[in-house]
Amino acid sequence: MNIERTVTLNNGISMPTLGLGVWQMREGQETENAVRWALEAGYRLIDTAKLYGNERSVGKAIRESGVPREEVFVTTKFWPADLTGVEAAFERSFRKLDLGYIDLYLIHFPNFVPGLGKTIRRRTWSAFEKLYVSKRVRSIGTSNYGFNQINEILADCSVRPAVNQVQFNPLSFDRELLGFCASENIIVEAYSPLTRGKHLNHPSILHIAHNHDKSPAQVMIRWALQHRTVVIPKSSHRERIAENSEVFDFELNSEEMKTINSLK
Repeated sequence: MNIERTVTLNNGISMPTLGLGVWQMREGQETENAVRWALEAGYRLIDTAKLYGNERSVGKAIRESGVPREEVFVTTKFWPADLTGVEAAFERSFRKLDLGYIDLYLIHFPNFVPGLGKTIRRRTWSAFEKLYVSKRVRSIGTSNYGFNQINEILADCSVRPAVNQVQFNPLSFDRELLGFCASENIIVEAYSPLTRGKHLNHPSILHIAHNHDKSPAQVMIRWALQHRTVVIPKSSHRERIAENSEVFDFELNSEEMKTINSLK
């Protein structure tokens, strides 16, 4: 594996297995610098969302990077609480990014409106399918969806979800959801793979990192990659962005994977 490694989605589209998440990055210089540094380090996947408020900066940094548009995989997300509807929300994201098309559009969160959640989710997915047919979106999927919500879509969809983005790290490891998505040919995309920094000093992680002469963050990212997820660590620091990409020159053995799988 190397940073250029991709996975093939269920509609035949190639998606990089390592990317940069830009959650909580400020619009403007912080986001633009992080995206530029990531592209310079070889990243080709950038993950943003309407809710993050930095889509405009992501698009600007990509356009000014010199990297051909077709080489960069861009994800953004629809927030279900947006009462203007899917199409209007998409148009705003589309204009802010200003990249010609969006590679992956996700429903950011299942809408749990008492008595209406299922109905709203069905309408939302139907609107997503129309966007997909328009070809301005190359693939569609979900975020923070569980078994029940995914099965709702699979029951009567014409376009299957390509990706389910969920929190996935050694302290938030849902083996059953991972297996379910694999059985349905849905790629799991791992956000917060570094536990938002809360468990980088876990003794087991530190021990394994020492054995490989790697950082705890690199071990966590490598663990998620070996579970065949797409991984999107977030950082706005140039050195950490580079460090997070240096995870393709070592491999965790079966005992190390087992140890990390069982962390509490």
